[in-house]
Order: sequence, then C-alpha cells, then structure tokens
Amino acid sequence: MARPPALGSGGAAVILAAGTASRFGSVKALAPLHGKPLLQHVIDAATEAGITSFVVVLGSAAEQVRAAVQLPGGTRVVINHTPETGLSGSVRLGVEALDDRFERAVMLLGDQPSIRADVIRTLLAEAAETDRPIVAPRYRGGGGPNPVVIGRSVWPLARELAGDRGFGAVLDRRPGLVHVVPVGGENPDVDTPADLAALEEAR
Repeated sequence: MARPPALGSGGAAVILAAGTASRFGSVKALAPLHGKPLLQHVIDAATEAGITSFVVVLGSAAEQVRAAVQLPGGTRVVINHTPETGLSGSVRLGVEALDDRFERAVMLLGDQPSIRADVIRTLLAEAAETDRPIVAPRYRGGGGPNPVVIGRSVWPLARELAGDRGFGAVLDRRPGLVHVVPVGGENPDVDTPADLAALEEAR
C-alpha cells in the first residue's frame, strides 16, 4: 500500500514526553525496551510513517533525554516547566509550537512505545479524506484512542484542556468533530515497571 505524502510542509508530529512518571519511579522516556529508550520507539514509528517535522515536549529531565535519544534533524524541543499540572499543559505547549507551515498534527504519547507506523499512516490517510478535523483510532484490542490527528481548525481547543487529559476530552465532549478509524491490535501505555516488563515479555 502506498504511503501518504511526507508531512514536511503539511503537518507535524507532536510527541508529549514531559510527564513526572510518579508511578514509574525514574525517567520513563529513557526506560529501555528491546534495547532502546521508550521515547525512541515513538520517534522511530513516526519517522517510519513518513513524518519529517517534529515537536517534542519534555519536562525536568530534558537534558538527559536529549542526550540519550536520537531526535530527527530540525526537531523543535519545548520544555514544560510545570509537568505536575498534567498532560493538558504539554498539549498546549506542543500545539503552540506549531507554525503556519502545518495544516495538521499527529499527537503522540511518549510512553506508548507499541505505536505502529502503519496505524499512523492510516490515520493520516483518513485525515486527508474526511471533513472532520480530528481523526482517532479505535483499537480492536481495546485501550485509549491514541494517537490523534488534529487539523488546524481545532488547535485553539487545546486552550480549553485541563488536568491530566489531552484531546481525549475533546473527543468525549464533541464527537461530531471526530472521525473514528478501526485499527487492529492495541497501543498500551507504560505507566509502571510492571507495564514495561509485560511489553518486554510479549516480544
């Protein structure tokens, strides 16, 4: 199946990796899975999907993360100095870092290393065809609707977010804005060392 066009001039990936990881106990973005940091898995999947422009939102361990992962050339790193306020703050910072070149953005979570390039490509292809500004997956294996593709028209809604929720809150409140795409498998979060161990064993 042909890939959709690369997003260098049309869209970007916004990767949210600023969380405090209170349940994990260490810098979660750097936790090793199959020989590389969790965050690297997300970056690599987005790159494989054809994305060429990146915004990465990091927190208090930003310098450690930047030293340990391979960021694509031209990546814009944004620091969330108050990650304890929840995911919504990182979403706002990531969206605000996007510029006029971009028509849409793929919002990715840095603690979902199982995200697949084919899922990202499918969502982008659907976003190019639908008139709804938000495209979200529904995994047959269950789990949350991540990542989401958001069109420019709904970026201002990021200002309405609060607490530890991202655009999932918008999906709940305004379903008429959302195009849902069934996809196979699942895309679990890594919140605890036990979650990480389960993914390591699943290989």
